[in-house]
Amino acid sequence: MNTERMSPAEVRAGVSLAGVFGLRMLGLFFILPVLAVHASTIKGGSDLTLVGIALGAYGLSQGILQIPFGMASDRWGRKPVLYAGLLIFAAGSFLGAAADDIWWIIAARTLQGAGAISSVAMALAADLTRERHRTKVMAMIGSMIGFMFALSLVGAPLLYRLIGMDGLFVLTGALCLAAMAVVRYQVPAAPAVAAKKNPAGTLRRGMLDPELLRLNAGIFILHIVLYAMFVVVPPLLVHGGLALAEHWKLYLPVVLVSFVFMVPAILYVDRRNNPKPVLVAAVALLACAELLLGLLDAGIGTLAVLMLAFFIAFNVLEALLPSLVSRLAPAEGRGVAIGVYNTTQTLGVFVGGLLGGWVASYYGTTAVFGVCAALVVLWLFIVFGMRRVPAVNEVPRAAL
Repeated sequence: MNTERMSPAEVRAGVSLAGVFGLRMLGLFFILPVLAVHASTIKGGSDLTLVGIALGAYGLSQGILQIPFGMASDRWGRKPVLYAGLLIFAAGSFLGAAADDIWWIIAARTLQGAGAISSVAMALAADLTRERHRTKVMAMIGSMIGFMFALSLVGAPLLYRLIGMDGLFVLTGALCLAAMAVVRYQVPAAPAVAAKKNPAGTLRRGMLDPELLRLNAGIFILHIVLYAMFVVVPPLLVHGGLALAEHWKLYLPVVLVSFVFMVPAILYVDRRNNPKPVLVAAVALLACAELLLGLLDAGIGTLAVLMLAFFIAFNVLEALLPSLVSRLAPAEGRGVAIGVYNTTQTLGVFVGGLLGGWVASYYGTTAVFGVCAALVVLWLFIVFGMRRVPAVNEVPRAAL
């Protein structure tokens, strides 16, 4: 067998788990492009701070529960925990369909986040693939998330006009139930979970390993920036003369072109086994995009160019960061380590929504981009201190 190529089982694992992520994330993303505009039509929705909380509320509950879900999957297996999390997420979606004010939407988004399966699904992807192919699998998942994000940016405004916010929440719940079917019939059986000799030590390594801390800080900042931006970008496009139902005309080409630029970067990492230059370049590009968004008086054309730069960086980082976490984490505690990673990611979602709403309320749109730029520059300094990642035939330092 040619060990340089992915086996059929690895391809199936990557494609099916990417599908699970895609169906779930599509539901979450359907809300993101329209909620800031829809909120002005419901009780309490004129308060941008509450709108930001509604956007990021699922991140708080998901952040709290990522590590327990990861630990549960290490003990009882990946698939049972996946089913439980997807059911909880679907329940939150159907609650959202019944919401008639901003507070009920916050409650629904919080319940959605309680289905904290990201760490479990990513740990399962790592379990089912050899380390040399893990970047490819994580790139499949990251690309699927990016594609679903693009699809939501195009489809959400159109669907909102046709079925309203209630219909979008119902559709989100239905997609989550479909993801359960994918887990049942398409995702390969998980390997047996090895018993941990020292669970406390594994948890400490997952939380305190210096290199994992760098990656966790990065994904935290990345999602602060993403959700803070989407408090202000959709209204900014509307004010620029692009109606909500036409936002896809900007988002679709921008995200699709960003995929074209993402592929060479991921292939470079996979072939050269040297992720640091790509990581530094992507963070630097993100910082430039945020700085220019804050400095320029952006019309629609300028926004399109800067959003393209943003999504190139975002898609590369979404694919690269989880792959690095899975390589540095100890195999017997991978669910815990990825749970810590996803905790910081989803807490970034909550902080981003809250921070973006609060800053926009008191200091305006330009200040939101300024805060985002400052955070990304801080991340750039963190990335510069990153050590060499072990080659695929080496033992990760976190496992020693």
